[in-house]
Amino acid sequence: MTTKDDLKTSNDLFMVKAKTAKIPGDARYGLLVTKKTFKFAVQRNRAKRLIRDWLNYNEHLMLDNLDYIIILHKSILDSDRETGRKTLADALIKISKLYKKNVK
Repeated sequence: MTTKDDLKTSNDLFMVKAKTAKIPGDARYGLLVTKKTFKFAVQRNRAKRLIRDWLNYNEHLMLDNLDYIIILHKSILDSDRETGRKTLADALIKISKLYKKNVK
């Protein structure tokens, strides 16, 4: 059983972890894009641009009382905008459901 401080979901493009925010009322996110995964800076920058676009599109799905960490996988470079937005929306909805289930 996970606690509300141990929420995570994963797919082929990224892993999303969430925990209770230290400052409630303002959702924050952090991106983890490593040199080990993305050898070249141009790859790291492209991956960050993609995920930021998807986050801006889906920010209404982020809970205000959670902080998110998104760990990117190399396969994100092969994905398109619509697929990524849908995949991130699914992940954020899953995190929200897990959180609401654990808060009760």
